[in-house]
Amino acid sequence: MTDKVARYLADMQPASPCLVLDVDRVAENYRRLQAALPLARIYYAVKANPGAPILDRLTGLGSFFDAASWQEVQMCLAAGANPARISYGNTIKKERDIAAAFAAGVRMFAFDSEAELHKLVRSAPGARVYCRVFVENEGAEWPLSKKFGCEAEMAKKLMLLADQLGLDAFGISFHVGSQQTATAPYKAAIAKVGMLFSDLKAAGIKLRMVNLGGGYPVHYKSEVPEIEEIGAAIMGAMAEHFGNALPEIVIEPGRFLVADAGTVVSEVVLVSRKSEGDPVRWVYLDIGRFGGLAETEGEAIRYAFRTPRDGGREGPVTIAGPTCDSVDTLYERSNYRLPEALTEGDRVEILSTGAYVTTYASQRFNGFAPLEEHYI
Repeated sequence: MTDKVARYLADMQPASPCLVLDVDRVAENYRRLQAALPLARIYYAVKANPGAPILDRLTGLGSFFDAASWQEVQMCLAAGANPARISYGNTIKKERDIAAAFAAGVRMFAFDSEAELHKLVRSAPGARVYCRVFVENEGAEWPLSKKFGCEAEMAKKLMLLADQLGLDAFGISFHVGSQQTATAPYKAAIAKVGMLFSDLKAAGIKLRMVNLGGGYPVHYKSEVPEIEEIGAAIMGAMAEHFGNALPEIVIEPGRFLVADAGTVVSEVVLVSRKSEGDPVRWVYLDIGRFGGLAETEGEAIRYAFRTPRDGGREGPVTIAGPTCDSVDTLYERSNYRLPEALTEGDRVEILSTGAYVTTYASQRFNGFAPLEEHYI
């Protein structure tokens, strides 16, 4: 939690559940990423948190943007972003949304199939296109390797077809998985892309861009590699496989820029046990998976908690949300422990929740409104 957020919580005591996010920290993270990967163009993954103050600040810093939908494109434009600095990075798009983005000035589009390619030919003629390829996601706490991308051999054929059909065969993209905790997957993916570049060059297509995707990790409960270490590994691999003829490098950070800028404030609704003498308490909060903490699915992302009872004796807990759905259980197997004195009405701060929370919140499941957002 930043000092600015801590002061705001102490002074304002906002009603829970809510997210309080320090936009200055977003700017700090952006500059740190620039320093770690100075040759890369930063395309902020808007899906992580599309809050208008975030988009405004990043636009002012000169950021590019990775949009997942026509609606996100519109958000970026409303923040003053130049459409030439927006990439429509979802490989699954309605054709009318492609047309709308193209009419608005967007000229860079992702795809991973022939059917999507033909949509682009029809509705974004001459656009710069890049094909997403499968890469290993081992080490990622939130893998992204099944739904998106295609095999390298298919990508080669698709890029040749893109060129034949009048599109600008611009580059190749990949994603090593969100919250990637290892550097080896980046190295392996860059090696694969380097081979694709060589194969396509031999076939008469000179690609000009490598999109490294996102996945840059943040500290939740476990240690992760520093962004400087990741940056060094990436640039070492780029030099190894591309030599001095480096293509344009694109990165799409989301979590890294906004996660540790935000804190969710919640309240304990109930503390109970399921039987006499049960050592495990159930702690129910006023926010759960349907309120925005969807990344607790499979207990993949393990948030850190801060309570007013910290420092006292702790015991094992299962942590759950407030809704009438048994799926709304956050942590049951991850060995969470919270103070034994924790009780109904206590405030609980959930740290590093600036990413993938507000956008996952349901629209009044069980009547619960989406959490309030405070950008400071």
